[in-house]
Amino acid sequence: MNELTILISCPDQVGLVTNITRVLAAHQLNIVAMREFVDEPNRAFFTRIACVGNVNEQEKLKQILLNNLPDNAIVNLITQLDKQIAILVTKEYHCLAEILIKNQFKTLGANVKCVIGNYEELKEFTEQLGIPYFYVSHADKDKSAFEQEMKTIINQFDIDYIVLAKFMRILSADFVKDYAGKIINIHHSFLPAFIGANPYRQAFERGVKIIGATAHFVTDNLDEGPIITQHTTHVDHNFGVKEMVRAGKEIEKKVLLEALELIFEDRIFVNRNKTIVFK
Repeated sequence: MNELTILISCPDQVGLVTNITRVLAAHQLNIVAMREFVDEPNRAFFTRIACVGNVNEQEKLKQILLNNLPDNAIVNLITQLDKQIAILVTKEYHCLAEILIKNQFKTLGANVKCVIGNYEELKEFTEQLGIPYFYVSHADKDKSAFEQEMKTIINQFDIDYIVLAKFMRILSADFVKDYAGKIINIHHSFLPAFIGANPYRQAFERGVKIIGATAHFVTDNLDEGPIITQHTTHVDHNFGVKEMVRAGKEIEKKVLLEALELIFEDRIFVNRNKTIVFK
């Protein structure tokens, strides 16, 4: 028996669940979990189905599902294979360390194929865990050449996602377009508050009582891509900027790992500038 995850998005109409389950039953696929969501204002339907059974002709099953769905439906059939990822870093180690440790013990749900950094500080640590580290300096070349060198490295591998683990460089619209829907960022703020640089100092100066972190897909609008997950923690007048940064790093690790788990388990749909997350 094989595990199969089916992701469907399409215009909403009466009878969709019946049509889908009838097709799966005809193919002797046993549904073990099924979640649905209807975006009523936009009349859009989304479902994630986990099932088991033997499917020898996935393309045939996909076409039959499409034949039983409205026009413009999107159907993805996914076998339970680990995703392949590249990680981009600068100097901060906390998010990278969490990912690489889980990768080392095979609990990440993905395989880290390489780490690319625009500084060399994290090279030794990365290579100690058996992961290739590529140093690409941003200081001796223009942005276009810098990004092209990173693309050349990334394209050596069969990459499903690029994770920005505290990569403190703004990517160009062209770079983002080349990997649309595949770049995940951890932002050290509870978006949409405190966009851009130095959010903890912004939060300190504003006198906030909560700080947070946000994992989101990257678009060419700075820190405005579809949000995957967020968490906060309480702070008070005893917290200076350093204390906020320390607390924030703990949240960043938690939020990024949670977002990656959801992505690697194919639990997320992007719907316009929002996400639908089937936990």
